Amino acid sequence: MLCIVTAVGFIVPMEIHTASLLVAVPALTAGLTTPRTTALITAVACVAAVGLDIRDGLLHTATLPIHVVDILVVGGLVLLVWHLRDLDSKALSQVRSVSEAAQHAVLRPLPRRIGELRIASVYHSAAAQAQIGGDLYAATRTPHSVRLIIGDVRGHGLPAVDDAAAVLSAFREAAHRETTLPDLVATLEQSVRRHFEEIRTPESDSDERFITALVLEIPDDSHEVHLISCGHPPPMRRSQQGHTELLRSPRPAPPLGLGGTAKDYRLDTFNLAAGDALLLHTDGLLEARGPNGVFYPAFDRFAALRWSDADELLQRLTTDLLDYARGTLEDDVALVAIERLPELRDTPA
Repeated sequence: MLCIVTAVGFIVPMEIHTASLLVAVPALTAGLTTPRTTALITAVACVAAVGLDIRDGLLHTATLPIHVVDILVVGGLVLLVWHLRDLDSKALSQVRSVSEAAQHAVLRPLPRRIGELRIASVYHSAAAQAQIGGDLYAATRTPHSVRLIIGDVRGHGLPAVDDAAAVLSAFREAAHRETTLPDLVATLEQSVRRHFEEIRTPESDSDERFITALVLEIPDDSHEVHLISCGHPPPMRRSQQGHTELLRSPRPAPPLGLGGTAKDYRLDTFNLAAGDALLLHTDGLLEARGPNGVFYPAFDRFAALRWSDADELLQRLTTDLLDYARGTLEDDVALVAIERLPELRDTPA
């Protein structure tokens, strides 16, 4: 634009003053390149404006300094805006770094293999800039089994993150201390209730908060999976032969934090043979909507997918989910795929 305006200015009649058009040059430059280049182009634009005004006979008039001042003011303003934008970008980058650190501290990445299981996990936040929310998952190795939890905290924002951190911390400790799965879930209930009591204030909504959860145990010495559902969506199982089904609990317990008792935590046992796979998920998977408002048919899509391992399963499923929802999720989605490897060890590690 600098070259075109200058060239045209020396071609058109002297009565047409084109130097005023050069005021747009700094603004255009700032959007495309660095502050140093913007300052250089601003100086060149001032020189070009002086040359055009001299050619138009405006050397000894007030028009020439006005044109130069206009270009300098615009150049200075766009450089100031660029500097402020750079400060905002750095601040946002720092916030993202803190968010990612918090995510890894609260929601630790699951091991790709644990015991005789291959595991993959993925977390998609409904908020564009968020890295963590109220969905949670964890897995831990015990002497004779693998224990896992997946859950969904009621609510959003920092209170949900606080609740997720509380239940995950309790699970990681109790999974190694409690000998049975009902005892483990009862301990989680006590920890969650204690957490809600500690944060209770007259203004808080701790009385209305709860956590749906699915707690599983996969023994080393049998082709089974034991689970207790605390109001959480049931997992999906795909057999090695391709048969798909929901592992519904006939006696689900109340969500954590609602005062469940030991008699509520009844163990459900399902088959999980070598080569079978489980898909654990939060309700964000079921609540995703397409452009027509229809909920995502998670079970049908899961049954129709073709994949070779747990990582490919989650990759294909999340791609299909985001395509269906046109990239917009109404709630966070946590997914954990568990695949029992073909070999089964004779002695547990």
